[in-house]
Amino acid sequence: MSLPRPAPDRTAVVTGASSGIGASIARELASRGYGVTLVARRADKLEDLAQEIRARGVRAEVLAADLSDRSARAELLGRITELGLIPDILINNAGLSTLGPVAESDPDAEMHMIEVDVVSVADLCTRFLPGMVERRRGALLNVASTAAFQPLPGQAGYGACKAFVLSYTQSLTGELRGTGVTATALCPGPVHTGFGEAAGFAKDDAEKALPPIMWVEADTVAKTAVDDMTKGRMVSIPGAANRVGSIFAQITPRTVLVPMLTRIHPGLGKNARKGASS
Repeated sequence: MSLPRPAPDRTAVVTGASSGIGASIARELASRGYGVTLVARRADKLEDLAQEIRARGVRAEVLAADLSDRSARAELLGRITELGLIPDILINNAGLSTLGPVAESDPDAEMHMIEVDVVSVADLCTRFLPGMVERRRGALLNVASTAAFQPLPGQAGYGACKAFVLSYTQSLTGELRGTGVTATALCPGPVHTGFGEAAGFAKDDAEKALPPIMWVEADTVAKTAVDDMTKGRMVSIPGAANRVGSIFAQITPRTVLVPMLTRIHPGLGKNARKGASS
């Protein structure tokens, strides 16, 4: 097994655990006996999940932290060790997206996204991996997206952030070989979690742009992710349609793919329709 065994003094740290994929991964790990440390901005939502997990007889802690804040990230490892816990698993799931053309974007919102989706991932990896390597056990899951395999007009910054996460994690697998520590990039396609709505998508528009066969439930994503971590896989893509789609995105010439994605992306609205008619 690539996942370290559960133990009373060991924990799986899950960021962005208050909802969606993060909450589902925390539940999946707990179902396999892993104590979890739940991290997100809102302690009240985390506490609800923690109580649910504790009801199963599994340990769960709540640590509220804003991962866009570099000081908060710097303190996180120390807060965990002060609880007498060893972080053997790190799930970098916290993330967000902006929506629409870059030329019409809010610079502060774009930088905030990059801070959470990119800088936070690299920051926490640099802080947590040294201890895992020293102990010669550990597992890392960085949540990317199928957007990592292609340009994404309408969510240019988000797609680029996820491309970073995928490339970074793949590089880590090479660096960690022989250390007893594994790294996996999770690349889900569309998931019913409310993530799109938070970014500004209308739910109906998102579902029209992407065929039903590509949508995967959060619990399925979580099970696939933990299964693939256990197998030591470098990249985890839940759903057969999304695995095929990721291959298509990589081999299709960008001169073909970019105009096609521009036409169908709901975040471009009238701009996309104008492009299609010209």
